[in-house]
Amino acid sequence: MEWDSAQGTRIRAGGVEMAVTEGGPAAGVPVVVLHGFTGSAQAMAPLAEPLASRLVARIICPDLVGHGRSEVPDDLDCYRVESMAGQVAALADALDCETFHLVGYSMGGRVALTLGCTASPRLRSLTLIGASAGIAEPEQRRERAQTDAARAERILADFEAFVDEWMAGPLFAGQAALGEAYLQVARDQRLASNPAGLARSLMAGGTGAMVPLHGRLAECDVPTLLVVGADDSKFCAIAEQLAAGLPRAVLAQVGGAGHAAHVEQPAATAAVIAEFITGTEAVLAGSLAPLPTTVAQAELTAGAASHRAGEGGDE
Repeated sequence: MEWDSAQGTRIRAGGVEMAVTEGGPAAGVPVVVLHGFTGSAQAMAPLAEPLASRLVARIICPDLVGHGRSEVPDDLDCYRVESMAGQVAALADALDCETFHLVGYSMGGRVALTLGCTASPRLRSLTLIGASAGIAEPEQRRERAQTDAARAERILADFEAFVDEWMAGPLFAGQAALGEAYLQVARDQRLASNPAGLARSLMAGGTGAMVPLHGRLAECDVPTLLVVGADDSKFCAIAEQLAAGLPRAVLAQVGGAGHAAHVEQPAATAAVIAEFITGTEAVLAGSLAPLPTTVAQAELTAGAASHRAGEGGDE
């Protein structure tokens, strides 16, 4: 499957017109994939393409509000994480997906986790890549809100300079090894978004503005896969904390990857997600024993995986 977001459709969902790219058979089990801040459906192609080849699934990648080719409303309320989660649920309704697997990266992971905590019966499974539950400590949250407000001003003042500074940050250190050609494509993809949409997303949907979910993790009663790059020490620690609070969590560390494991090690990341979704489907069909409800951990290299028992600023 060749993933071309320019060939996508536009669907009004949750009061927002969203650009949506699909791949795979229309009758396949639906898998909704959410990008991170400054991303789009195009940015998730490194994951969407191998998932579509590994799964007989309908892969659905929306551009979240204010990103890519989706609508850029003036109302900041549309950009709250809770609002984005509602828009994703409404999009699934519009596409006749009563239940679906949900995969979210970074900011998209926070949106996905919100849906898992508020509407878990809609989800067949939940996969979070480099995601958090927000910032629990009020003072840290206030500091992050101030930082995000300054970043939003920077976006509006000099969008190209902001993108260059953003991509030079620690979240992207692992992507430098992918080469100049990849980095140029990634830069162009980010610059294709409307800067006003990204600024509003940061102000209303950033971790500084988000109502943290730590106290609601027990409500996320859905098989959950936590994927994190082994080189991303900050989010490895966050994933361990999430795993301890989620009722049905499995943790997978991807070797040789930082924050964007699906970009830095796409084959290994797609393999573990596809295996997880396939296993969940088998459980739902009654052909496999229920997945473990205790935390497990998988350590992956670019081409192989080994399993062992474990203990319990995003993009």
